[in-house]
Amino acid sequence: MRSRYSAFVRGNAAYLLSTWHASTRPLTLALDDPPPRWLGLEIKRTWRIDDHHAGVEFVARFRHGGGSAVRQHERSRFVLEAGRWFYLDGAG
Repeated sequence: MRSRYSAFVRGNAAYLLSTWHASTRPLTLALDDPPPRWLGLEIKRTWRIDDHHAGVEFVARFRHGGGSAVRQHERSRFVLEAGRWFYLDGAG
């Protein structure tokens, strides 16, 4: 999760797509232009579903331009394949 947050901060769409599971990955990923100013990531909790599935609840904060800060609260699901974790999906 932290590496995906860092990729959003750096605008690294290629990394985000490479860590997204093929079953739910979009063909392309257009990041905001201009990008938001990322303000922080807080991992609320993690949980194991089974040997190959886990979840992460997090809050990411960001700001667009001079606007108010926005909180993105999500519960994400991940799957382990070939020794790598892939993002499946998330719900707010």
